[in-house]
Amino acid sequence: MQKNSFLYRFYYQWWKSIDKSIFLIISLLFAIGLFFSLVSTSLIASDKLDTNSYFFFFKHLIYIFIGMIIIYIFSSLKTNQLFYYSYFLFFITLVSLFLVPIIGVEVKGSKRWIDLFFLPRFQPIELLKPFLIIVISSILCSVRSSNLYSKYLLSIVLVSIISLLLVMQPDIGQTLLIVFSWAVLIFTSGINIFILFGLSIFAFISLAYLIMYVPKFDYIQSRIFSFFNRDTGTHNFQSDKAIESITSGGYFGKGIGEGTLKNRVPEAHTDYIISVISEEFGVVAIMLILLLFLMFIYMVFKKINYEKDDKTKLVLIGCVSLILMQATIHVGVNIRLFPTTGMTLPFLSYGGSSIVSISILSGIILNLTKRKIEN
Repeated sequence: MQKNSFLYRFYYQWWKSIDKSIFLIISLLFAIGLFFSLVSTSLIASDKLDTNSYFFFFKHLIYIFIGMIIIYIFSSLKTNQLFYYSYFLFFITLVSLFLVPIIGVEVKGSKRWIDLFFLPRFQPIELLKPFLIIVISSILCSVRSSNLYSKYLLSIVLVSIISLLLVMQPDIGQTLLIVFSWAVLIFTSGINIFILFGLSIFAFISLAYLIMYVPKFDYIQSRIFSFFNRDTGTHNFQSDKAIESITSGGYFGKGIGEGTLKNRVPEAHTDYIISVISEEFGVVAIMLILLLFLMFIYMVFKKINYEKDDKTKLVLIGCVSLILMQATIHVGVNIRLFPTTGMTLPFLSYGGSSIVSISILSGIILNLTKRKIEN
């Protein structure tokens, strides 16, 4: 077999080197999301928009196909190429995030998307997140500066700029996700716990001030008050219906197509997918899905334990923490543990930007956990 042929590169340089257990779980989670899109959410979402019955299913299928190509591309790169291209793509996605307030599309009161005539509508922050993990990890592990606190300062400035852009949209959910991932990275890098605590207090006070005293964030204030006082406002409607659906589904669910939540909330196929699944397939199905996430995280951390390169360790920890936190917020909102916020479930929820984002993260993880194969 020719060494330059695609089959040689695919089999000997990619398939034989990647961690097949991690790849299997990634593929299985994508397949589960596609299955539920077919049997549960796609038909209702299509009816609401008066489109073909399987319109969303086929779009979901296309997104996953693109996602698998992205996974292959990122996981097949050499490590130095991965970091080099990630820096470049970080700059491009950061510029697009700056453009959101100028040319962004407003949907339901938030301006988070860019809609260019030559590209599908996309959410810049979703594409930025994976590359931000690599950039911050590179800053913290840089050998050019021996002063650890100057590295922390540079990372703080970078995260603050991105957080400010997100708050302007407004998108508090993604802001919290970015700040949490950054906090995990600097904690792992060895920062003094008291400094981290002080920074966390400062971030909390700043966010609380914005929510309480800036008129643009009145709706977030209302959501928080509604969360603690169920008789206040109407912001609990979706979460209340989600809890009802989970409860009514019981252990084994009502059966395929028998759920009602997808008819009652507007974003059932994205932000409330876990409740839709629970209503039709039961809590047992949810526990199995969460078990897959835990297995995925365990396998990555097992690889981290044997990794010697600090930057590689930091990137892997950042990627896993990002996925874990996003899944936690999604599940927490669905079971009314957190106030309502729009957050997709990694791998399973419908959405082009979300699937591309998790595919990039998966490609990075597979790249940095693969073993070296002698040619």
